[in-house]
Amino acid sequence: MLEHFFRLRENGTNARREVIAGLTTFAAMAYILAVNPAILALAGIDKGAVITATALAAAFTTVAMGLLTNYPVALAPGMGLNAFFAFTICGAYKVPWQAALGLVFWEGVLFLLLTLTGVRQKIVEAIPASLKVAIGCGIGLFIAFIGLKNGGIIVANPATLVGLGDLSKPGPLLVLFGILLTAVLILHRVRGAIILTVLVLTLAGLFLSGPISADGTRPALTVAPHSLISAPASLVPTFLQLDFAYLFTHFAKTLPLLLTLLFVDLFDNVGTLLGVCKRAGLLDAQGNLPRIGRALAADAGAAMFGACLGTSTTTSYIESAAGVEEGGRTGLTVLVTAACFLLALFFTPVINAIPELATAPALVIVGVYMMQGVLEIDFKDFAVAVPAVLTMLVMPLAFSISEGIAVGFVVYAILMLAGGRGRQVTPLAYVLAALFLAHFVFRPV
Repeated sequence: MLEHFFRLRENGTNARREVIAGLTTFAAMAYILAVNPAILALAGIDKGAVITATALAAAFTTVAMGLLTNYPVALAPGMGLNAFFAFTICGAYKVPWQAALGLVFWEGVLFLLLTLTGVRQKIVEAIPASLKVAIGCGIGLFIAFIGLKNGGIIVANPATLVGLGDLSKPGPLLVLFGILLTAVLILHRVRGAIILTVLVLTLAGLFLSGPISADGTRPALTVAPHSLISAPASLVPTFLQLDFAYLFTHFAKTLPLLLTLLFVDLFDNVGTLLGVCKRAGLLDAQGNLPRIGRALAADAGAAMFGACLGTSTTTSYIESAAGVEEGGRTGLTVLVTAACFLLALFFTPVINAIPELATAPALVIVGVYMMQGVLEIDFKDFAVAVPAVLTMLVMPLAFSISEGIAVGFVVYAILMLAGGRGRQVTPLAYVLAALFLAHFVFRPV
């Protein structure tokens, strides 16, 4: 049955290899079960409910991807998008988390419509390749910056805006140790290096006394729960708690946020699908991905499904490449990954006990992974390099993904025109740049 449905021999694999690859993919991305609730809790969402929503969203949407496309690509609430949800939408723009979930749902609807109508391809083609790379790298810098901030390594400084924290305190030292430990494990090709470090730092709290948080005033690591296994946390606080109307009652404020969710989700999905499937040898002779329409439709549905459960945008995971490296070539790989996420539901007390400092190194390392694409940017071409660098810098410094994208688009369009290369920019890209420029000009209004 497995051979008939997943065409294992045709794809040069077997059931044993697919199972090992699925377990490897889960080990590589399991950190999201601890990190996503920690981030979304800052937006006021019940942490236990988010743990359940994260696991269910990852499991069911991954199954959908595996069955619809037969690709070894797993899904879960996306890093970067969850930070945008918590820090920009709910934090900077003061949007209630219920309304933010509504925006995620509407973004999924738009994503699906763009995919079904073919507009998606035109939008992707309108965005310069350098900006696509810069957006991903900028999000990586933003995530790493958040990790350093949460770990007390980078702190506010009235004289210089930001500064180095007090590294004599146990908290920041523990985070630095976690970053180094994760890097060493990755150097030695240890699968699941990130989640292993999270567990090590959590267990370290059992042997440390006194305040070890970043500010030195509260314990950073909680005591282990009385029971390691329990029923999943209730989904009631978040299930179907979306505010669909907020988009229309606050249209001027929420439209840029909605478009940013759409753009980041779109580019993240396309980049992940092409990158992972290229490693798996699934692209055709022209470098295109067969059944990409199905894959993107599954991603669009994942965003809507995850929002209904109570989590930020669910998207394809680049960590799926870890399973591909272990030989995963079909959807059977990610069915195993999905089963692991469902099993993780019964370890909610363990996940809920993982503190902010224990997940800070994970944010930094994921940021490093996302920065690897910077090598694709041609820094010798200033019309390309300047908007790309500004995009990457503005995101963490303005604490806003959307502002970084907006600055990059505007600067790119202006420099291309000034350099006599205006015809290389598509009309749609000019429209997007004009909209972002209007956002800057009329934002005070």
